[in-house]
Amino acid sequence: MTFRYQALPLVALLAFAGIASAETLLVDRVQQEPSAMPRRGLSMAQVQARFGAPTSRLDPRGGQKHQWPTINRWSYPGFTVYFEHDKVIDAVANKVDAEEIGPKPAIR
Repeated sequence: MTFRYQALPLVALLAFAGIASAETLLVDRVQQEPSAMPRRGLSMAQVQARFGAPTSRLDPRGGQKHQWPTINRWSYPGFTVYFEHDKVIDAVANKVDAEEIGPKPAIR
């Protein structure tokens, strides 16, 4: 009987490995293509010169108080860039297709 209980974790591990190999993880794609997104500190002009015009410019957020700077967002097909004033503070990868596994969307 002890052999059956020792083999159970191995079977579960193999089953999980089979499931995980069929999925594409968003984090894996981002780590393979680090230069595919703008890095922190670039200006809006530098981002536009390197990546072209954004697909859409989303409405700015914040700016009601001095402590809350205005955050501008530019959307590209593969990522969204967040700017504080005119400098990049972050770039976040977008899901490319429905098969890609990534974080759940924010609750609004």
